[in-house]
Amino acid sequence: MNTPSMQALELATHGPVIPVIVLDRIDDAVPMAEALVAGGVRVLEVTLRTPVALQCMEAIARAVPEAIVGAGTVRSVADAQAAKDAGCRFAVSPGYSQAIGEACRQLALPLLPGVATASEVMAANADGYTFLKFFPASAAGGVVMLKAFAGPFGDVAFCPTGGISLATAPQFLALPNVKVCGGSWLTPPEAVAAGDWGRITALAREASALRPA
Repeated sequence: MNTPSMQALELATHGPVIPVIVLDRIDDAVPMAEALVAGGVRVLEVTLRTPVALQCMEAIARAVPEAIVGAGTVRSVADAQAAKDAGCRFAVSPGYSQAIGEACRQLALPLLPGVATASEVMAANADGYTFLKFFPASAAGGVVMLKAFAGPFGDVAFCPTGGISLATAPQFLALPNVKVCGGSWLTPPEAVAAGDWGRITALAREASALRPA
């Protein structure tokens, strides 16, 4: 069966880190995306945390075809529809609800749903999702929790996100049930504000070269 989770799992084949991006200015969207792609990072999660987020996604989808742009912080059916309309190729939610899962199925929009507990993993599994975002990773138990999940959920893969850094990412990537990490360190707010795209390319290159600890 061609489930949404199987489609979403393809995101993990493009590199070890998916940047979690917050953009405050539309003009920053395209040069930032180009800088990340230049560093070998193609999968970009732009969060729905600012008023211009959807416009930024649309600009990247239109101007940077090498990028695989997705919407983060998807919390409603309306968010999922807006992401699809903006040209996003996947969605990421901080938690999981059946309504969002069904909406993304109907939209043919691969979803990476967020979970933090065993019950949430089971709820997402029940709807066919087996590649899940573990969020907030560090606060919710980090590597220790993911190791514990591996026993009862041996067929589930995770993308831990939240509180992960360049230094700690290899510890997560070393786990058999972790396919990719999410991280905000690739696009520091001060670098984006200053238009320091060279720094972002360098950070992307570092992230692309990450190997399990």
